[in-house]
Parts: sequence; structure tokens; C-alpha cells
Amino acid sequence: MAAGFWARLLLRLWFLAVAFLCAGAEDGRFDYYELCPATQPSMLNVHLLPHTHDDVGWLKTVDQYFYGGRFQFANGGWVMNDEATTYYAASIDQMTLGLNFLKDTFGDCGRPRVAWHIDPFGHSREQASLFAQMGFDGYFFGRLDYQDKKRREIQREMEQVWRASVNLQPPHADLFTSVLPNGYNPPPDLCWDMLCSDYPLVDDPDSPEYNVKGLINYFLNISAIQAQHYRTNHIVMTMGSDFHYENANMWFKNLDKLIQLVNAQQSNGSSINVLYSTPACYLWELNKANLTWSVKQDDFFPYADGPHQFWTGYFTSRPALKRYERLSHKFLQVCNQLEVLAGPAASVGSYGQGSSARLRQAMAVAQHHDAVSGTSKQHVANDYARQLAAGWEECQVLVSNALASLGSSKKDFVFCNQLNISVCPLSQTANHFQAILYNPLAWTITWTVRLPVGAWAYNVRDPSGQSVPSEVIDIPAKGSENSHPELIFPASAPPLGFSIYSVTRLSVRTPQFRDCCSPPMAQSSGPLVIQNEHLRAIFDPNTGLLQEIENLDLGLRLPVSQSFYWYNASTGDITHPQASGAYIFRPDKTKPFPLRHWVNTRLVKNALVQEVHQNFSAWCSQVVRLYPGQRHLELEWTVGPVPIRDGFGKEIISRFDSQLKTNGRFYTDSNGREILERRRDYRPTWDLNQTEPVAGNYYPVSSRIYITDGQVQLTVLTDRSQGGSSLRDGSLELMVHRRLLMDDNRGVGEALLEPGDGPGTGLVVRGRHLVLLDTVETAAAGHRLQAQREALAPQLVLASPGQDVPYSPGSPARTQFSGLRRELPPPVHLLTLALWGPSTVLLRLEHIFEREEGRAFNLSQPVTVDLQDLFSAFTINRLEETTLAADQTLSKASRLQWRTSMGGPTSPHPAPSLDPSAVTLQPMEIRTFLASVTWSEAWHR
Repeated sequence: MAAGFWARLLLRLWFLAVAFLCAGAEDGRFDYYELCPATQPSMLNVHLLPHTHDDVGWLKTVDQYFYGGRFQFANGGWVMNDEATTYYAASIDQMTLGLNFLKDTFGDCGRPRVAWHIDPFGHSREQASLFAQMGFDGYFFGRLDYQDKKRREIQREMEQVWRASVNLQPPHADLFTSVLPNGYNPPPDLCWDMLCSDYPLVDDPDSPEYNVKGLINYFLNISAIQAQHYRTNHIVMTMGSDFHYENANMWFKNLDKLIQLVNAQQSNGSSINVLYSTPACYLWELNKANLTWSVKQDDFFPYADGPHQFWTGYFTSRPALKRYERLSHKFLQVCNQLEVLAGPAASVGSYGQGSSARLRQAMAVAQHHDAVSGTSKQHVANDYARQLAAGWEECQVLVSNALASLGSSKKDFVFCNQLNISVCPLSQTANHFQAILYNPLAWTITWTVRLPVGAWAYNVRDPSGQSVPSEVIDIPAKGSENSHPELIFPASAPPLGFSIYSVTRLSVRTPQFRDCCSPPMAQSSGPLVIQNEHLRAIFDPNTGLLQEIENLDLGLRLPVSQSFYWYNASTGDITHPQASGAYIFRPDKTKPFPLRHWVNTRLVKNALVQEVHQNFSAWCSQVVRLYPGQRHLELEWTVGPVPIRDGFGKEIISRFDSQLKTNGRFYTDSNGREILERRRDYRPTWDLNQTEPVAGNYYPVSSRIYITDGQVQLTVLTDRSQGGSSLRDGSLELMVHRRLLMDDNRGVGEALLEPGDGPGTGLVVRGRHLVLLDTVETAAAGHRLQAQREALAPQLVLASPGQDVPYSPGSPARTQFSGLRRELPPPVHLLTLALWGPSTVLLRLEHIFEREEGRAFNLSQPVTVDLQDLFSAFTINRLEETTLAADQTLSKASRLQWRTSMGGPTSPHPAPSLDPSAVTLQPMEIRTFLASVTWSEAWHR
């Protein structure tokens, strides 16, 4: 038989041995790596990795791909998530779902030892940190900037240790990282799948197609060349690609021959040994080499695969889907929390059988690198949204069951999921209704409720029956002289709990608020000013544009303007044919076009809100808003349908301009957590040859971007992932919308032309930017806490009148509930509270400040919390700490150790002893627990 056959047989026997030893090992622990195939220490070992890459939706939907091929879990996540446009909490959730599926199915044998992110379009530092905290030993990826790769090949730095946090004590967030040599594809001319066109190995010397000698010499040559770029006598070759191995025989027949024929050359003096292998076994050989590795501390953004080819457009592509994904993450946390707080009553109750499982899976799918990234075909994007919507429906049943149980009252609950377009039939038609405000944060929240209504005056009462100030303002309808009223009132909700407000229509025939609202203003009619006790915003009387922001608490005044601009999308040319598309951003000029130099304005002022309505064009408008007590300026923008009749696709930005001396630097978050410094036309690890001065300076913004002169800081928070930059000192911009006419030739095969309400109509998008002006010392206290309030904003549920029925005989209805006995300290965020088993809860706590942040308010110090009697709905009987994905007990988890050029410890500190009454969190630390609980009868009668 062929030698390759025996090699493949041995690999299969290795997998069987792993499974056998794993099944018999005490506590499922065994030495995984010692069972790897043997190598030749005195030779160059070429590890062949047979693999397939099946996207969870891209050109086809998830179901279509599943029907046509085989799925196997690589990397361990439910999907291979994107790294630029994902929010850290959602990435943790999807990895937790996938890894625990493997654990439940295969035991510890199924736990992957390496992270395998071969296809995402750039790589974030926070993702590497999360992988390290999940217990991975190494990280493999395929895509990095073409200039960076060339430099790494020359300097033999294709592999190094990524120090993925400046806050966590090394090596807690250190992760060995390997750049694959050919992306995730086979070497040229060695692709033997039914989707490939390369010639197979023909070893019959009598055949006219005999090609063994040439191909074997070619393989030996490319192996030797590749070895020059890596530091050990081990190299890796990925033998597979997208949707490969549907007919595995073609691949393995040729790989068997390759192994046999290459290794046969050893008798002729060849020093190359080829073997079937796995990423983990290749990693093990690198670890045994015991070398000292260089350290990387920044990230791998932005990614370019050639000159003028920056993959920075997808940071914004499909902005409505990006927002829906972020809202769905919030609603999933609400669903998870209420499933725990209400106990068994949440799943089965008067409203049917509710579950968070479907939304949890849909959210996991949405993290895929062609989903939330916005890089799938349109019908696939529609399917992602459909899956999320189906998950919402089942969660709404669960939320209804839980609210009825915790509130001891059965109501006709209504979820107004179209409030973003001011539509809610119940509030617009009912004479009386209830507004239930659920707060998923572990701190008390104050919030301004805003609802479309059908009358001009209402009485609002809080949970104790006291009257609450309220106002009704008229909002002009788009494209019409008509207006519709909106009710606003201030509300609050306790931590991890809800408050119920009662709303009753008053019999007032005519609006009482007309004096509060000025008509569209003529130019030069005097300054426009809105302010509350903390902020003042001044608008240019001649242009109607923002002119200055003042922080009244700190006495800070910053002249700053804001307006909308667009870049015409490049369609490519003879010299540089690259066009803008779903992935790639390439404007045809470096200077954007202003939508308008002046705007029509309308001023709204009353006791509960002050607003300036700005009309830039028929397809772009904005409301600049201040509520009482608010420490940020809210900019609610509406953009679209973006016009394309002039034959140009367009990329729309919101730009802020100031006189801050920022020295070419700006700052963006990494997936919503740690902050990274960015420098214009600069990369920290190589000398950049900048070919695109706009697109080449764009970075992903998951939640915030800011600029500072070292004393004053201007921060903008986003409500979804967007691309952002600072292209000149004192300026920052965020891309809010894209509508394109060309495909960028990266595989999706269609232009980014979202239809909106119908074919050819174009998509309208609405969103918010929150602007904060602070000193550098006080800025983090503002943006860190506000970012959490934005990500987990209160969930509003309405109830129609006359349907209240006691949940159980003799139980009085509750108008307020809190799942906590006390608030958590400001630096501590309740990241996860989810049901894990019949009497087990998954609990994650997070310190949301970095080491040097929040010093003015002492927020960056370690914080200790008492979990023992923290929750009102249940009692913790036993607490077990786990790794981040909750698939390993922390005390038993171990990782490979690596020596680095920066020195420091190579092994982590032992897991601290666990005292539920004193759980300490260091800055930026996440701690994960499985808690055995007993639910309180007081809340579930």
C-alpha cells in the first residue's frame, strides 16, 4: 500500500487514541499534545493541514450551505466571528455557545487548543485577549496587510507572541500567533479539490500526463523557500479552502501520493519530511523548540491585500443590519436575565413556551465574518435579519412570562419594535396604557421615555402613583407638512429590574405646546442655543450648524463644528482598477463633498428637552438634543436613500472639526473594550507606504472614537460599528452609510445596493452619536459608563389597559422590582447573567476601566464585591470559577508557556482562592462563574 495511506491511517488512529484516552482520563484530563504524530528532528517537517472553510452564510444562506455540504466545528465557536465589527460581549457569547456544544457532545476531547481565524479581514487585539482568556494555546490566521506580511517574511517574524492587553498581567492575555503562509489556501498548483483546476499527481511513467518529477521538485523548492520565512524546522501548509472536501477522495488520493513521493526522496539525500497534521500538533512542535519570541502589542487593522485595496468599507457596510445586531444583543441579555430572575416561570407560562435559545443561536450566527460585517449577498443579509426576528419572537414570550411572574400580574404585553421610525400602534391609539421600563444594568438608570402618541396631553404616574412631568412635542413627518405628536417623560428603573409607569390621555382638543417650538428659522436671526445644567451647545446663526460645545461643570469651551459630507466611490481606472465595494473603501478623491454649507433649522424647547432640528437635504437630517441631567450631546441622524442618479456610489460621513492640536493621533476602541492609539499614515511595526490617504487611515469603531490635545478630549460614542478616522488635526469622522454601484471583486459578486422599502428605493438609516467634552482626567468616567448605558439601554415594554389579572390568588401586583439587593460599584459591570442548567446560572463580572483611566474619580483601582447575598431572586449555594467561555474549570485550566523578548513570567499566577463574599476584579478583568442557586419563593409565588 502507499506510504501516504499509512500516514493517513496513523492520523486516524491518533484521533481514536485521543478519544479513547480522553474517555478514560480522570476528570477528562490528559496530555493532548503527547499524542501528536511523530516528526523528524533533523529534517524540515512540513505539516499538511487538510481543512475546509464553510461560511455560515455568504453567497448562500446558512440552510443552503448546510444542505449542500458538511459542517465541522473549527476554532470551537458557533461561527468564525468577524473581528472589526463585533462587540466583545457578543463574541464571548457565540464562543461560549460553540465551545460548550463541543464539550457537551465530545467531552474534553472536543475542546480546541488553538484559535483558527483564517478568513476575517483584519484582526483585533481584544479578540486575541478573549481567546487567551478562553484558554487557547495559539492563534492562526491568514489575512494581514500585504506590506506587513512582506516585512515579516524577510525578518522571519511570521510567528510571535501577541500581548493582547496592556492592563492584564502577562501572560494572562498573551497568545502565540502564527500567520499562515498562503492565507488559508493551498500553495499554487497544489489544489486538488473538485472546485480546483490544478493537475492531479500522475505517477504512472507510461502516461503522457506523467508529472511526478516536476511536481515533487516544485514542492521541495517551495517548502525550502517557505522555511526561510519561519524560525523552526517546522512549517505548515493549508491543504483546502472555501467549501472544499465535498469530495474528499480527490484531495486525499493526491495528498497520499504527495507524502509518499516526497518522503521517498529522503533516500536520495532530501531533508524534507511531510506528514498529515493538525494546527495544534504544529503548535506543539513550535512550543517544544523553546525559542524566545518577539512580542506584538498593537493590532492588525486596517487590512490591505494590495496597493489602493484597503478593506475598510465593511466597517460600515449594511448599517441597518449592524444596528439590528446590536439591538438584538441587548434584547438577548434582557431575555437571559429575566429567564434567571423569574426562574422556571419564564419558560412556560400564560403566554406560551418562551426560550432564549433561538435568539442566542441567531445572534451567534450574526457574528460571522460575512454577517455583521455586511459582506454577504443581499438575500443572505435578509436571512440573517429573519433569523434574528424569529429569535426575538420566542424571547418576547419569555419576557412576557417573566414580567407577569415578577410583577404578580398578567397583562397584555406589547413590544413596539418600530420605535426607531416612531411607530407604536398601542401608544398611538390607546386612552390608557402602561410603560414597563426594564433595566439590564447593575446600576440604577434614568432614561427619557419617548413614544409616538395620538393626542396632545397625557398624565403620567410613576410606580408609586405620583405624577411625573411629561410633554408632548410635534415632530414633522418626512416629506409631508403634517406632524405627529411624541410623548416624553423622565423615568428610572432599579438595577436589574423594572418600573411600571401609567399613562392616561387627557381630554385636550388642541395642542398646548405650540409656543415651545419655533418654525424653520431664517438665517441671521440670532444665535441658537440649547443647554441643561451640564452642557451648552451653540449653533452658528448663519449656517445653522453646530459651532461650540461647553462643559459647564468643568468650564470647558471648545469651538467645534459638525456636518455631513460624502465621498464619491471610486469605480476604478486603468492605472488602479480597484472600486469601492462591500469590503473595500476607495474614494475617488481625498476631499469629501459637503452635503450643504447651511441648513434649515427648527428649535424645540420645553422643560424636558431642548432640540435643534437640522435639515441638510431631502435625504439627510439630524436632531441635536439635550435632556435634563444629560452629560452628553445627542445627535440623532437620518440618512437615505442616498442618491445615485449621477452615476456615482456614495459613502456618507459625519465629521467634527475643532482646533485641537492632536499631532496626527486619534483613539478608537477594540471591540468595545480597551483603547488603541492610532496615528495618521503610520503603522507601529513597519514603515508604511501609504497609497490611500483616506481609506488607509480608517479603523473600526465598535463603540467610541476620540481626539485629544493632552488636556481636552472630544469623544463620540456610536450605537453600532462604523468606520472612523481623523484625517487632519482636530478633526474626526465616522462613516454612517454607503450605497455603491460596483462590486469590489472580492467574492460577493454584487454591488452594495440595499433596496430599503422596495427595489430601487434605497435604504434609509437612523442612528445616534453621543458627544462628550471633558478633560483627559475625567473623560473615561464619562465615556466608559455611558457606553454601557448605550449598549444595554433600558428595554421598553407596553401593556394595554384592562387586562390586569393577578398572577396567583392573593398576590398583590408589583409596580417595581429589582433583581439586586444593592447596586454594583460603578467600575463593575454585570456582563452575563444566564441560565446554564435547571439550578445553575452563568455569571460574569467585568471591570470596565483600564489601569490609568478614571483616576479623577478613583475608578481604575481593583474593586471587591460580595456575591453571597447580592441577588434578590435567588441564593447562591456554590460558586465555581471557569475560563471565559465557561468550558473549563479555572483551577484545572492550563496553557502552553512561551518565552518572549520582553521577559516577564511565562506561566500565569495560580487561580485565586474563591470567596463569594469577596470577589476582586482588577482593571479590565472579566471573571466567569457557574453558580448553583436556589430561587427565592418570595418572588415566584
